[in-house]
Amino acid sequence: MKKLWKGNEAIAEAAVAAGCRYFFGYPITPQNEIPEYMSWRLFEVGGAFIQAESEVSAINMVYGAAGAGARAMTSSSSPGVSLKQEGISYIAGAELPCVIVNMMRSGPGLGGISPAQGDYFQATKGGGHGDYHCIVYAPSTVQEFVDITYNAFDVADKYRNPVMIIGDGMLGQMMETAEIPPMKDLSKLPDKDSWAACGHSDGKQRLINSIRIEPDDLEAFNHRLFEKYAVIAKNETKFEEYHNEDAEIVFVAYGSVARICKSAVLELRAQGVKAGLIRPITLYPFPTDVIAKTAGKKGVKKFITVEMSMGQMVEDVRLAVDGKKPVEFYGRCGGNIMMPADLVKYVKEGK
Repeated sequence: MKKLWKGNEAIAEAAVAAGCRYFFGYPITPQNEIPEYMSWRLFEVGGAFIQAESEVSAINMVYGAAGAGARAMTSSSSPGVSLKQEGISYIAGAELPCVIVNMMRSGPGLGGISPAQGDYFQATKGGGHGDYHCIVYAPSTVQEFVDITYNAFDVADKYRNPVMIIGDGMLGQMMETAEIPPMKDLSKLPDKDSWAACGHSDGKQRLINSIRIEPDDLEAFNHRLFEKYAVIAKNETKFEEYHNEDAEIVFVAYGSVARICKSAVLELRAQGVKAGLIRPITLYPFPTDVIAKTAGKKGVKKFITVEMSMGQMVEDVRLAVDGKKPVEFYGRCGGNIMMPADLVKYVKEGK
């Protein structure tokens, strides 16, 4: 049954339904409804909530719970996620599954609490030290928050890899109708006995760490990680095409900005301009192939990457287009949000 949900609270309830029983976090706007909701909801289902003394502590608690085979989650916003980066790198290096939510705010620095998309590089390029990637989802509706969160724990378990879900202050605070799926049967979750450090008595050691002192061992491990990322790219890349079949002007946008672009596409088409949209749903793996394929179409004149930042995803779009067509950038930042009319004006007047 559909109910009216705030974005942040919908994520929390979807995580509980997915089998998350351990949440570790620290308050920061605009994601505070997630830990607030978890602080009472997890006790109802036999789980545990801990407000850590810092974001650094919170992500290391996730490391411990994930290493014991539990479904664990944390959430934060921009500078808070920056503080978690060392722990996220350790989790990736130890090949542990977990879910991390970032409701982005404007920056750099403490910045402001208004929505922004300036954490794209942080989310998709590793964020912490070393060669690694999180699987990164960018939902654009409250229902998509629910669906992606519900499945994120399964994806994390499947690849033993951290999954990051990114939104922004607008998506986290907005209210829309959404349907929460049924509670997953915890007895049917993937068996983690082969690797989790959870008190086995069979005499076999389960060692959870990310240190590999021998260069050859570490190099081999990095190659194995990237073989796994190639499988993830093959199986998990997700995107949406919107009025893209005959588009001459192609927007590329994710999250809340993609919603704005959809309205601009409809207005431009009403004015006789064949506009379309490619919306990456996974930011890592990035939907390079569909953008490259679209760039090869004869009728496509140019791409316009639209972001609430000074331009970050535009670099991946340019790499995917590979010089076949012009790639322009339209952005707002500092917590400012573009309107559909701004995009229509930009396309028609070039400003």
